[in-house]
Order: sequence, then structure tokens, then C-alpha cells
Amino acid sequence: MINFAIAFLMLISSGSRVYDIKGQQPNISIDTKGIVRMVYGEGERIFCMTSANNGLTFSEPVMVGQIKEMHLGHTRGPQITSSKNFTMISAIDKAGTVHSFRLNHSTKQWSKSANVNDIKGSAVEGLMALAADKEDNFYAVWLDIRMEKKNNIFFSSINGKSSAWSKNLMIYKSPEGHVCECCRPNITYSNNRLVVGFRNWLMGSRDVYYSVSINKGKSFSEPKKSGTDTWRLNACPMDGGGLSINESGIVSTAWRRNSEVYFWSEKKAEMKVGTGRDVSMAQIKNRTIIAWQDNKTVKVREVNTETTMEIGNGISPRVYVMPNGKILCVWEDDRQVKFKAI
Repeated sequence: MINFAIAFLMLISSGSRVYDIKGQQPNISIDTKGIVRMVYGEGERIFCMTSANNGLTFSEPVMVGQIKEMHLGHTRGPQITSSKNFTMISAIDKAGTVHSFRLNHSTKQWSKSANVNDIKGSAVEGLMALAADKEDNFYAVWLDIRMEKKNNIFFSSINGKSSAWSKNLMIYKSPEGHVCECCRPNITYSNNRLVVGFRNWLMGSRDVYYSVSINKGKSFSEPKKSGTDTWRLNACPMDGGGLSINESGIVSTAWRRNSEVYFWSEKKAEMKVGTGRDVSMAQIKNRTIIAWQDNKTVKVREVNTETTMEIGNGISPRVYVMPNGKILCVWEDDRQVKFKAI
């Protein structure tokens, strides 16, 4: 293991510095007590680090588990979400098994949990997302080929104390036979609304759709399209965009169309926020934050103030708003995990 003692001798007051660590595809969870956890992959190993100061400093990494031939790169890799008493990590191997690992917050011990998908080899594309509510219920969405060997949107859930994930539910199958084949789906939970987002393949277009559940995933609404325009494309852009719900229960999305990045909220017009790809977003109260890569430059924009910052070089940025209102962005650059508090 790398010696991280030097890497984490950080000045807490220095929000402008960028730190990095060997690994790929980082993402973040925040539990109900404000503890921040970062997961990332390195080869076939999964690591997690913890922060108790809104992402300014992190602990040394702990190896959560190891998965043979783990999908890693191009938005594929371990995912993380946290609730009151537990944290869940998922990761997919190239044979199509969705693995999961559980952290008990009281014991601070990671353990292997049940596999998420209930059909062997159904998640070969390696693209998925996790979410949690505040009562230790965890939700997963992924691309699944069990129907006619074509990718569509499947879902499962588990309680932190349960031993098995729920029977898998197909949320959506495109009339064209499949959704966009290699765009990562999204999932988020807030105000008793569970929302799944995905890039569709419908009538020659690859637009971002979303579907809502008000009963913790027992059923979902008919998917609706985000934004007003469309993207006719006979190829997969490999870019699933970002998804969020504000405190009023309004769904918002941010995504790439052609080479441009757009933001949209329910009942409002879409707006262009920049050029680039690999879009992520976060919301808290009346703030909306969007991150993306423009060529190899990572950009972060606060929608309400119309301010855009260039924070580093790399790919696959993910952005979060910390409990103290600060922004934390994580990304990958040349197989190095980077993060920056803003």
C-alpha cells in the first residue's frame, strides 16, 4: 500500500489545493451525521477513505474488497451511498455480477454482502448507480441484458440489516428494444421520492429520461424526457449525465447533447451551461452545482450565480455539496484520484 502519511498532511484552511492518490473513478457519499466517504478502484481492489471535516482531509484508505476482473474506467467502477447506520458499496465484474459490500457504522467494519442482480451475468456492461434514504434503505439501478440480451433499466433495494437484495424489477424497456447501451444510469432519493435517470434510445434519439417512485421502489412512473430539444445519434455517447431532486421535490437533470452541456428542471426551460462531456450535478436548498470535463479541463459551475471555475485536468468528475455548504469535486487523471474542496 502507498504511504499516505505525507499525502494527507494537509492545511485544512487551504481550499484551493488539489490532492491526488493512485486509483480511478472516485465518488462520494455523505451519511446522516455528515461523515464523508470516498470510494475508488485500483485494478481489482476497492478502497474507501473517510472525512470528518467536509472533505478537507481524508483518512488513509482502507481496502474494502477485491473483485476479479472488476469493471473500472469510463464511469464504470465502485459506487457508494450512505444512510444512518450503514454504507453500501457496489461494483460489477466483467462476467456481469453486481457485487455489494456493507459498512456497519458502529463497528466500522466492512463485510461482503449479497449480489445485487438475481440473474447470473446480466450486468455485463458494468454501469450502475446507488442511492439511500435516511432510514437505512439502499437502492440500486443498472443496465441489464436479461431481456433478449439487450440493455434495459433494472432496479433492486435492500435494508441495511437485510441479508439479500429484493427481487429485481425492470423499470423500463425501450420500445426500440434497448436503452442507450453504454451510458451510466443515475438514481437519487429525497423527500420520499426515488428518481431514476437514464439515457434512452427512442426513435433515433438518445435523450435523458427519468422515472419516479413514491413507494420506495415498489413501482415507478412512466418515464419522462428531460429538456425540450433532442439528440439524434446512431451511436452511444457514453455519458449518462447527472440527476438531482431539490428540497421541494423538483427533479433536475444535467447532461451532454452533441458537444454542449445543458441543465433542466421540471416546468422550466433547459439552459446551456457550457461545452464538454461527463456531466455530474448536485443540489442543496436553492443551489445547483454542475461539473463536467471540457476536453481534459474539469469545470464546476454554480447555476444560480452563473459562475464557472476551472479546477484541474482530468476526466469523469463528480460533484457534491458538503454539509457546511462547500463544494467537493472528485475526478480521475492518468489513473490518479484527485479531489478539491471549493
